[in-house]
Amino acid sequence: MGAQIAAHLANADVPVVLFDLPAKEGDANGIVTKAIDNLRKLEPSPLAVKDRVSYIDAANYETNLSVLSECDLVIEAISERMDWKKALYERVAPHIGSGAILASNTSGLSINGLAQACPPSIRHRFCGIHFFNPPRYMHLVELIGHRETESGLLDGLEPFLVTTLGKGVVRARDTPNFVANRVGIFSMLATMVHTERLGLSFDVVDALTGPVIGRARSATYRTADVVGLDTMAHVIYTMHETLADDPWHAYYRSPLWLSSLIEQGALGQKTRAGIFRKMGNEIEVLDPARQTYRAAAGVIDPGVAEILRLKNPVEKFAKLRATAHPHAQFLWAIFRDLFHYCAFHLAQIAENARDIDLAIRWGFAWQLGPFETWQAAGWRDICAAIAADIGAGKSLASVALPQWATDGPASSGVHTRDGSYSASASDFQPRSTLPVYRRQYFPDPVLAEQWPAGATIFETQTLRMWHTGDDIAIVSFKTKQNTISEDVLDGMLAAIAEAEERWRGLVLWQRSEPFSFGADLASLSPSVKSEQWDKVEGVVAKFQQTSQRLRYSMVPTVAAVRGMALGGSCEFIMHCDRSVAALESYIGLVEAGIGVLPAGGGCKELTVRAANEVARGSAGEELGQMPFLRSYFQQVAKATVSKSALEAKGLGYLKASDVVIFNPHELLWVAKAQVRALSESAYRPPLPARNVPVAGRTGIATLEMLLVNMRDGGFISAYDFSVGLAIARVLCGGDVESGSLVDEHWLLDLERREFMALLRNPKTQERVAHTLATGKPLRN
Repeated sequence: MGAQIAAHLANADVPVVLFDLPAKEGDANGIVTKAIDNLRKLEPSPLAVKDRVSYIDAANYETNLSVLSECDLVIEAISERMDWKKALYERVAPHIGSGAILASNTSGLSINGLAQACPPSIRHRFCGIHFFNPPRYMHLVELIGHRETESGLLDGLEPFLVTTLGKGVVRARDTPNFVANRVGIFSMLATMVHTERLGLSFDVVDALTGPVIGRARSATYRTADVVGLDTMAHVIYTMHETLADDPWHAYYRSPLWLSSLIEQGALGQKTRAGIFRKMGNEIEVLDPARQTYRAAAGVIDPGVAEILRLKNPVEKFAKLRATAHPHAQFLWAIFRDLFHYCAFHLAQIAENARDIDLAIRWGFAWQLGPFETWQAAGWRDICAAIAADIGAGKSLASVALPQWATDGPASSGVHTRDGSYSASASDFQPRSTLPVYRRQYFPDPVLAEQWPAGATIFETQTLRMWHTGDDIAIVSFKTKQNTISEDVLDGMLAAIAEAEERWRGLVLWQRSEPFSFGADLASLSPSVKSEQWDKVEGVVAKFQQTSQRLRYSMVPTVAAVRGMALGGSCEFIMHCDRSVAALESYIGLVEAGIGVLPAGGGCKELTVRAANEVARGSAGEELGQMPFLRSYFQQVAKATVSKSALEAKGLGYLKASDVVIFNPHELLWVAKAQVRALSESAYRPPLPARNVPVAGRTGIATLEMLLVNMRDGGFISAYDFSVGLAIARVLCGGDVESGSLVDEHWLLDLERREFMALLRNPKTQERVAHTLATGKPLRN
């Protein structure tokens, strides 16, 4: 965990030193060096780009403690043993700088208890910073102070965590397992209890507790495997030892099957076996009664599945309660006990209901938190149903719901437009007023929160142009997965013209992920089937026109990107003056996967960039463009998608001047700041590319040899070869002499002709139809 925290700091351009025990033999830094090297092998990768590992320096506790005096923030992330942590603090404290912060990444040990191990001189600068695993991808960080934490220290740390590292911060109280693990692990324990009570299998329970109820694909038991069964058992043990007076204390124990797996060394994903294991291509699940594995299936009862598809949560929960099937009764039971637990403990474990909901959403990847789910399902009806089950002895604890939930100030729900209910303060609390949150026009909302929609400039069925009260216009798509249809293209052209007439600049931003899945293939299918080729080519030409208008608009254009940005949307990004991309942006030209090539200006743009690299002297004149063209060609032919925004820079989909940020909720703020900066710098659009030298026939022949080797080696099909050759012809400027000078229009015309030739081919049409039907590529 420490190595992965170090990796994420390195992702954010924060130089970091990683400490571990000294090796008993050889290099004293052998253990930590191995941990750093292992970061390159982990999947999903903790490194946004592999070379970030060079920002991590190796150190050990014997010979390198003096290095600590140079560090501003020291995070301890050793095993969850209070005695080990205290011993480490005593050892490192004398070496920590007078202004540095010492923090623990403990998942649940007492911060006040740990603070007592710190010398008085540093105790006031000690706190908890609990990252969730994996630190790069999980949004949640719990920030925990103690009785003597310096006033203002947490307020100073929070902006660093929010903006620099991109995290969602929840201020947790110093109670066992804090907020997310306290609620999340209880939810898993309750699920285990009802699994056994109703005789359900682990794979069926995971089918019931995954995406069908708005939770992570890893559901319950796969999540335990991912966390590590030993880690989970330790968290359960902490709850058992520290929460003796808790009404649910009897359930704070590891099931026998869990203890047995741990004894066998089957700890989950890290040992390749736990509750689930993979044997060849088959996933197997543990049968605890027989202590053997069997093939995993996990089929939900059709009637219960039909209930789960209901859109109205009030109706859904009412039917679950009324249905006798064990799958329905199981779901109602796990929700009932979760709601009951959260309500009873709200005053003790969290400042307000919003903190619990966001902690569970960000830490366990649920779509809605416990209180949001309850409120959406009808607060009063659920209250009555829980009370009835408590009275009938069906719930896991016999304590009553708190008065505030049944007939008190929150008897209609805990979330309102004005804030979320605090049981300890007996009022509704608004969001944090720290200045860092002014950077978030649209924070991650909880139920009942509504952010200003902005003022509409114009709106169509597929696109909206709007603003937030200043002189910068914003365009957002309204299509499914934000795909780009001809109507969207028309809207974009109108928006650019409007921006040039009345606005300082234009930002392309979507309210939610993905940024865009690219061109709307379905809208073109009727014209393709009826062979209306002129009509199809007209749409392709309009796509190119839109990209060019983004490039040569008289006002700055900025793309604000997060999530998937594929195909045509990648081409839009490449043509904007500037892009601001969240770290977790996955950008690429993927058209080759359906048997066509990028024809919205993407191929043209790569050819021009290759020529520009030569002009800048990035390669020797004798090599010319081929090193760059070969790289771009392989990316486009293989439909390569970046694994981060930083990697997208290396692939050429983002420019060196483009901005990568870590918190996606700050995208619009930063994008608008980029518009202002460009506008204030006497903005003029770039001049069109002329006299672009191209590789011509020689380049095509070189790239063709790559394709021949791939085809003959069985890596691509004969039709993949044809698609690749078409891409090569466009990137190399067509059938001309090497070194010929062309302009953008030549390249765009070539791009469009090759696209149309491929689209007319029945094999491409098969690929498009298959992708539309299945969402998967076809290799024909």
